[in-house]
Amino acid sequence: MRTQSGSSTTGTSNSSPEQTLRAGGKWFKKFWRNPTVQPNNNGPSSTDGHQSPSEEEQPVVNPTFEECLEGQYLFEATQLLIDREKHLFGGITEADALKAHEEAVKRLAADYEALEKRIEQTVQQSLSLSSEEEVSALTSAVKAINLEEEQDQLWKQRCRTPPAWRPKKWKKHHDKVLHELVYSRLENPSSPTGGQVNQSSIQADIQSMGRQLKEDMEWVVEIVKNCYPPEMDICNFYARLYHQTFSARLKKLADFVLDDKDCSFLLRWVKEFYPGILERPELANNINTKALGNLLPDELLKPLEEQYLSKQQSDLMIFIGRVLDEAKKEWDQGKEPTRDDGCYVSPVAYDVIQFINGIVTSAHKVVGDRHKAQQITSNLTDFMQRYQNFHEDVIRQNKRHSKAFIKANLSCVKQFRDFVIMESHLFPKNVRENCLRGLTEMKQSAHTYLLTPVHKILKPHYQKVGTSDWLKKNTFEKLLNSTEEELQELQGLTQSCHQELIGQLQQEMTVEYVRRLLKGEVKLKDKDRQLKAYMTVKENAERLHELFARMGSKQDWLKEILTKIAEVLKLQDIPAIQMQIVSLGSAYPDLSEKHVSALLKLKTNLSKADRKIVKTTLSDTLKESRADPDTQKFFSKVEVR
Repeated sequence: MRTQSGSSTTGTSNSSPEQTLRAGGKWFKKFWRNPTVQPNNNGPSSTDGHQSPSEEEQPVVNPTFEECLEGQYLFEATQLLIDREKHLFGGITEADALKAHEEAVKRLAADYEALEKRIEQTVQQSLSLSSEEEVSALTSAVKAINLEEEQDQLWKQRCRTPPAWRPKKWKKHHDKVLHELVYSRLENPSSPTGGQVNQSSIQADIQSMGRQLKEDMEWVVEIVKNCYPPEMDICNFYARLYHQTFSARLKKLADFVLDDKDCSFLLRWVKEFYPGILERPELANNINTKALGNLLPDELLKPLEEQYLSKQQSDLMIFIGRVLDEAKKEWDQGKEPTRDDGCYVSPVAYDVIQFINGIVTSAHKVVGDRHKAQQITSNLTDFMQRYQNFHEDVIRQNKRHSKAFIKANLSCVKQFRDFVIMESHLFPKNVRENCLRGLTEMKQSAHTYLLTPVHKILKPHYQKVGTSDWLKKNTFEKLLNSTEEELQELQGLTQSCHQELIGQLQQEMTVEYVRRLLKGEVKLKDKDRQLKAYMTVKENAERLHELFARMGSKQDWLKEILTKIAEVLKLQDIPAIQMQIVSLGSAYPDLSEKHVSALLKLKTNLSKADRKIVKTTLSDTLKESRADPDTQKFFSKVEVR
């Protein structure tokens, strides 16, 4: 047996090269790096001076090309062939010398062909590696490819004629093999494990390809990546192949006239599911997703988006229309709305809000544009008009269960209003404004419907305000008692709606109180009568506030108006009256000269000239001050003749 240096060995080996190779990769790696290990003749001897066969170090046999190929040591096999190539073509220039090596050249060419075939097979198995040996084989194949690329470059730099097989271009062939591999994987994805029931053939095709892409790319970053050097950037290479192949398949599908379900499914994969796959941390950390671009060009996306948005808009109007139809059906059947914790409730707002939020939010993800997604709610004004008409019909018919329905509707109006304001991005501006306007009108008509009977009961007590009887305690006490009784009829509203309704009643009662007072039926001829009126108004303000606060109202500012009016009735000095009127006018800029004149006329001891001075002061004050648009309006609701 010959070592690489050509010296003879004295010992013989009991193992064949194949047996030695099968002893494991450790042997191979160790002695491939150091193939010239010599027998050790200086080792310890036996007692009789001779070494036993088992103690002798056996000579190392370098694996042959065939053994490397069989053991999947493709890099080492490549090194052997390159060494043979160098030996055959390194320095020979004479024709006769070349002729002497013809047989060796043919064998080398055949070995290269066998190696290339084995490497191609190994690369083709990249996405189905099932053992550590196969992973090692791919790593070795990649190293072999890069080594051959280096050899191609070296031959380019030489002046002599290269072998017929040069350049081998294994890297280019490697890329082609992977391209064909990816194409075949998406062309024939693995069978689904489930989840494709009731899907069209197009949907099943897209989902199968998408699932295969996801699984394969996860395999690439987890397993295949480790078989390649970083400079080959294999993760991005695979990502581009899958992106381009998937894109080509989807373009073909997009050229068909798709039904609405297939259109929606394709768009969701393009805009939502596929980007979601790439955003998974294990992929995003290894792939430049921005460089991949869009799966479909704009000219194909635009008609798909238009078809999708039109369908979503149609579906939304159908779904929310059914919700309203169900509410109308219950109304026509004479059913009262259900109660929740003592409050009348309706599912209309909740159901409609869920549909709007779900459909528009989903569409935003699919088309990737908030303004495009808003198109879905462009017809919502029509629904709100239908809802408002139904609301007004319930009021107009005034059936036994009308009040219960209106109380439930008030809760819906509140939910709708909060939703439109908080989630304004779901609606075009004009739709948002129209809906809010309609909801405000619905709330006002509901309040009017529920409060009108209350005012009718309280009217006899209102008529006492501002009269001589009014200055007697028991007159206003009767008004408070009747009010408290009527407030019980307004139960059955949710807390926020009840608070708004009670606050509205408190405001309307305060307006009516001031209107009756300014009619001027009572004459406050002297200081004592004016002081009596001051104490009456002040006490009435406190009692009214106390009652409504106990019932849940938060309209504390109404008490302040009556208190300021009472102060005007008490004061005797013109400058003091001027200051109080200025204070009242500054707080409530809708206070007019008519209101001031009517108030001052109650104090019959004031001259016309004094009243004019006070009114002029108010006029000057209002001219100089700028009204805050958020200031509460009160006196504009108080009619004065």
